[in-house]
Amino acid sequence: MKKDLGVVQAVYPMPVLMVAAYGEADRVNVMNAAWGMICSGDKVALFISEGHKTTQNILERKAFTVSIADRAHMDVADFFGIATGNKMPDKFERTGYTAVKSTHVDAPVIEEFPVVMECTLAEVVKTESFHCVVGKIVNTAAEESVLSPEGKVDPAKLDALLFDQFQHGYYVSGEKVGEAWDAGKGLMGE
Repeated sequence: MKKDLGVVQAVYPMPVLMVAAYGEADRVNVMNAAWGMICSGDKVALFISEGHKTTQNILERKAFTVSIADRAHMDVADFFGIATGNKMPDKFERTGYTAVKSTHVDAPVIEEFPVVMECTLAEVVKTESFHCVVGKIVNTAAEESVLSPEGKVDPAKLDALLFDQFQHGYYVSGEKVGEAWDAGKGLMGE
């Protein structure tokens, strides 16, 4: 029997995404965003408020990158979520991490995170309920260490962080338990 929990953000897992953009004088700003998702074959949607320094930079520069945080960089990924660029202008510099300019968009690529989507601003969707920044994915790059022999990102090698909204924990992904578009075929009938 289920127990009523009230209003709970009961979606698990949530990604731990590092969203980066340039600000004034090409200053790198990065934020941790769990509320993001792929919304079409070449688009990513980030549900981030207008008040974030990173959001302001995205709107100004019309470009950003989205990286997947991993276990090895959890401390800095979390720092990017608890420190605000609005109050801490040297937020990125404090980490000692390395940013290089994307060759595809006007945004920084954070070298330490293993997978990055380089995006141009496609649209901003504002309603009474949410503010959404939609990026057109221009390129995705990944460290060779997280690729399969076929050249695709291997989740077992990625060690991607997952955010738990129930108890505010970080977890990692990796164990493959089935094949998509195959595990349910037995229920299709003949």
